[in-house]
Amino acid sequence: MVKEAGRSARGSVWLEAKAPRGGRSAAQPSGLDRERITSVSVRLLDAEGLAKLSMRRLAAELNVTAMSLYWYVDTKDDLLELALDAVFGELRLPDPDAEGEDWRGQLRGLATEYRALLVRHTWLSPLAGRYLNIGPNALAFSRVVQRVVRRAGLPAHGVMGAISAVFQFVYGYGTYEAHFSARIADTGLSADEYHQRALAMVAEAPQTAEAVEESRDIVAARGGDTVAEMLDRDFTYALDLLVAGIEAMVERG
Repeated sequence: MVKEAGRSARGSVWLEAKAPRGGRSAAQPSGLDRERITSVSVRLLDAEGLAKLSMRRLAAELNVTAMSLYWYVDTKDDLLELALDAVFGELRLPDPDAEGEDWRGQLRGLATEYRALLVRHTWLSPLAGRYLNIGPNALAFSRVVQRVVRRAGLPAHGVMGAISAVFQFVYGYGTYEAHFSARIADTGLSADEYHQRALAMVAEAPQTAEAVEESRDIVAARGGDTVAEMLDRDFTYALDLLVAGIEAMVERG
């Protein structure tokens, strides 16, 4: 087994091509494989969060010994990398070469998919920059994004900047939304109930009332009858601004 501390120097589970050790023994239970281990890891991460996942906890969920897992993974980092790529497989990817499809619509679709993924799996955002993220599903997503943005007509040196502008925004928006959802879940209230109560408290507090009053017209113009609608409207408008920025840079040549 390789120590956890060696991960940064070693690179990635995807570069190691680790296979189960040859020959079956009593320590290698029937029916256990990387796909099952990864699937259960994702389920535990969704249910219990990043901090609570351990080899021991996973082994208990699989009803095997912790040592059995080491036939398939070296470390907890391996598990997290595998889980990270597994959820990228949930993204619906467009065909960037499809005739009649506009790059703007496809880019908006990819951004929307990524936002939903970050909200659905709240543990994803802390891991996104921690690993090389070169699993097959993550690479498929990255390649489609690049091919879609290339079709916008930007110079080659501007493609990665445009991708960063859009998807770093989505990462931040989705991460904040995921934290907001988790905070609401802890209260036992609905998102709309939480929003109304929080807004009322902030509006009544002397130290924050003035700021609320100054932004009242902006909040009213924002529109949306529910928190979900407000979040969607803000996301859509911000994304439209970024797409318009790409279009403006193309026109500038």
